[in-house]
Amino acid sequence: MKRAIYILFIATLFTSCSDYQKVLKSESTAEKFKFATDLYEEGKYAKAFRLFEQILPAYRGKPQAEKLTFMHANSSYELKDYYISSYHFDKFVDIYPSSEKAEEAAFLAAKGYYHNSPVYTKEQKETVEAIEKLQLFINLYPKSSYVADANKLINELDFKLEKKAYEIAKQYNLITDYKASIKSFNNFLLEFPGTSLREDAMFYRFDSAYKLAALSIDRLKEGRVSDAVSYFNSLNKAYPESKYLDEASRMKEELLSGNITEITKS
Repeated sequence: MKRAIYILFIATLFTSCSDYQKVLKSESTAEKFKFATDLYEEGKYAKAFRLFEQILPAYRGKPQAEKLTFMHANSSYELKDYYISSYHFDKFVDIYPSSEKAEEAAFLAAKGYYHNSPVYTKEQKETVEAIEKLQLFINLYPKSSYVADANKLINELDFKLEKKAYEIAKQYNLITDYKASIKSFNNFLLEFPGTSLREDAMFYRFDSAYKLAALSIDRLKEGRVSDAVSYFNSLNKAYPESKYLDEASRMKEELLSGNITEITKS
C-alpha cells in the first residue's frame, strides 16, 4: 500500500513538473496567466513568479494587469526578496493608486524595507530608510488596519538606532576615551529622550566622567570632579532607586573625598 502511494506521489510530481515546463514554453499568455495564478494560490511562489515575469509586459494596459502586478510583487515578497518586492509594490501603488490593494501594497512595500534593516552593529542607512517609509505609509493611510503593525515596526527600528548609538558611547568608555564617551552619551540622551536605555546611559556617562576626573592632572581635576558629581545628581534624581545607586554613590564619595580607587588607562 505504501509503495503504491509512493509511486502515485512520484507520478503526480513528474506530471506536475512536466505540465509546468510545457506552460513555461507555451506561447499562450492566457494559459500562463491561469497556470501561474493557480501556482500562486497554492503557495508555489517561485514557479508563479517566473511565469509572471514572462507575461507582465503582454498584459500592460489590460484589465488583468492590476491583479497580475500585485501577485508578481507579492510572490517576490513571499520569496523574501524584499528589495525586489518593495520596488514592485511601490510601482503598483504608483500605477494603481485607487486599487483596493493599494493600501496593502504600500504597507508591504514599507515592510520590505523593514526586513532589509541590518543588525544594529552595521551601518544603519536601511534602518533610517525603513522608518521613513513606514512613517510615510502611516501619514498616507492614518486609518489603516496596518497602522498598529507599522508603529510596532518603527519602534523596533528606533530601538536598533538607539542600541547602536548607546553601544558606540559605551565602547568609548571601554577603550578609555572618556571625553568621547561623555560627549556621545550626552548626544544619545538628547536624541533619544524616551529610550529604555536611559538609566544605563546616565550611569555610564557618570562612570566616564568619574574616570576622567580620577585620571586628570591637578589643575583640571576640580572642574572634572564637579562635572562628574553633576552627572551623578542627574542619575540620582531621575532614578532614585537605580540598580546602579550603590556603586554610583560609592564613586561619588570617592570623588568628593579625593580617595579615588586607582584607575589605569590603557
